[in-house]
Amino acid sequence: MSRLHLHLLSDSTGETLEMVAKAALAQFEDADIIRHFWPMVRSKQHLDRIVPDLAANPGLVLFTLVNPETRQRLEDHCRQLSLPAVPALDAVTAALEDQLGQEAHGRPGRQHLMDDAYFKRVDAIHYTIAHDDGVGWENWEEADIVLAGVSRSSKTPTSIYLANRGYKTANIPLVIESPPPDALYGLKRPLVVGLTTAPERLVQIRRNRLLSLNEQAETSYIDDERVREEVKFARRMFADNGWPVIDVTRRSIEETAAAVINLVGERERREIAPRVGTKPI
Repeated sequence: MSRLHLHLLSDSTGETLEMVAKAALAQFEDADIIRHFWPMVRSKQHLDRIVPDLAANPGLVLFTLVNPETRQRLEDHCRQLSLPAVPALDAVTAALEDQLGQEAHGRPGRQHLMDDAYFKRVDAIHYTIAHDDGVGWENWEEADIVLAGVSRSSKTPTSIYLANRGYKTANIPLVIESPPPDALYGLKRPLVVGLTTAPERLVQIRRNRLLSLNEQAETSYIDDERVREEVKFARRMFADNGWPVIDVTRRSIEETAAAVINLVGERERREIAPRVGTKPI
């Protein structure tokens, strides 16, 4: 097994740098990665306190430092220690400067500024938490997205992920004996998306759920035939209402959310298309 000391240095929270490193590391198996995380590095003095650890644990250095002096000092230290140092966002920033015809602002943490997008995410999170599991259906028209699906089809975690991306998301469990409120069928503003999954996988997830609650009794909740009927009931509802459907069987929460966001984008493009083109005579 390969072992690597990975040093992550950021002049802000380091969240972006960690996500970049995580995405890249996902491409490698059987690698023993020892992370050294250094956020809020904004002075040469702070950087100098980190250098002994770099020397004691040589490896790869990834950084997002916008201050030229701090950045140059890190690169000098890495050169002296014969350590590779990679500026994680330089190539993307340079490409954007070239295409936009303007120079990037060298201020750390600009992506975390409390701008309109930040407050939009906060509002979305508050809304989503208040409209989980069918609660608050009277306000669904305010949502951007409504997720529908049987129990344990990833509705809540996907909703929370979407909220963190700024989408107000409500979700509703579909139960054969308890039809959803009529309001679900008359929604205009939000995009209703159906989530479905393989019955066999659903039974497994539900069994694990019961075990985590120390409940081992055999119930209809995990009965194979009953679960198949639930999934069939939900699929029929999706088809009858023309709602787009995402199969979450082999998808992570992030992948499911990305598919939902893509559907939102497609609908927005369809709505814009009629307004673009030749003018009426």
